[in-house]
Amino acid sequence: MGRLFGTDGVRGVANADLTAEMALGLSVAAAHVLAEAGTFEGHRPTAVVGRDPRASGEFLEAAVVAGLASAGVDVLRVGVLPTPAVAHLTGALGADLGVMLSASHNAMPDNGIKFFARGGHKLADELEDRIEAVYEEHRTGAPWDRPTGAGVGRVRDYEEGLDTYVAHLVGVLPNRLDGLKIVLDEAHGAASQVSPEAFRRAGAEVVTIGAEPDGLNINDGCGSTHLALLKAAVVEHGAALGIAHDGDADRCLAVDHTGEEVDGDQILAVLALAMRERGALRSDAVVATVMSNLGFKLAMEREGIRLVQTAVGDRYVLEEMKQHGFALGGEQSGHVIVLDHATTGDGTLTGLLLAARVAESGRTLRELASVMERLPQVLINVPDVDKSRVKTSAELATAVGEAERELGETGRVLLRPSGTEPLVRVMVEAADIDQARSVAGRLADAVKSALG
Repeated sequence: MGRLFGTDGVRGVANADLTAEMALGLSVAAAHVLAEAGTFEGHRPTAVVGRDPRASGEFLEAAVVAGLASAGVDVLRVGVLPTPAVAHLTGALGADLGVMLSASHNAMPDNGIKFFARGGHKLADELEDRIEAVYEEHRTGAPWDRPTGAGVGRVRDYEEGLDTYVAHLVGVLPNRLDGLKIVLDEAHGAASQVSPEAFRRAGAEVVTIGAEPDGLNINDGCGSTHLALLKAAVVEHGAALGIAHDGDADRCLAVDHTGEEVDGDQILAVLALAMRERGALRSDAVVATVMSNLGFKLAMEREGIRLVQTAVGDRYVLEEMKQHGFALGGEQSGHVIVLDHATTGDGTLTGLLLAARVAESGRTLRELASVMERLPQVLINVPDVDKSRVKTSAELATAVGEAERELGETGRVLLRPSGTEPLVRVMVEAADIDQARSVAGRLADAVKSALG
């Protein structure tokens, strides 16, 4: 697997890359590293452990719980809940550590482990590096310092987790959802109980699809990565809108009453205007990545909202928000962070806030989302090139300059080296799809010529 920790915890094929032994070892290592860092100073430590419904989550959860308890950490096992629920409960219960077992939108055979620090925040990179180093040291034979007797951790189920989290979600809404019929696609994932319960408590009439997880069907042809079923269901039921989550419900995409997709950029635009109207959009700014559609940028400029852009990845969006105190940020993929109410992307909260805006405004989601026009976007991956020379090649710089002059202010070019593969991603936006394809094709040829 190379370096174990990626941008969103440790992931791999369960029982092949990510084994029970690894889950146990990483959990023990996390407990020791946090103890060394002083997190447990002066009290008996507690961890919150949750998972999505994948079959492999059952044995991985057992391994994580065993590892933590063997290291002297008391465990509150919350069962199947979304990633943002585990983050919230870690903070709300005053726990020292949170652990989520999920591979998000990945296919069922994958799984992952994600650690949260006290307060429900992502662990600092240096702590992840230290956990990995300690895990490797002990995996090769160094003995652990193990507590005995009353020093071992105790384990209990925390069955109030769902109600606590749902009450939090409904409690932060600016208004109720009475009168709205909403279709929810839960991806047979972690929000299959939470999300319908939250929308119903908020007053919506709810129709659910993809809400019967059996451990094997998570993300299988449904959820935020497969919107066809949701689009059809919204039209069939005459719903006001549809909401789709991924397997761990940290993201949200939507569908309007006509069955048209509303992506993360459009959701951000709708929420930004709603929050500014309520005086909740600090600094009148929203944070998004460089992959956000140019139409989003143009819409924010027109509405007088400042757009702060980061590298691709919700972790970079969150870092920018926390550093400068911004209230709203997210990605085109549907990771939306409302920092006043969540420490991570929260798909259920995002969907509730979007529906609340529809209910409060009396306007359709289609009308609200029309605040921005999605410009045609073409993405071409150019493999087997020297991605390290993207910024230094004079030949490529000339080609990019020519493309930018052709596109003018209604188009955009972005060349991005892949973080994991020997390829360069060419992204072109233009007012016309044919022009976008033409420019992208020429730039892909230029990348092959200059960097091949």
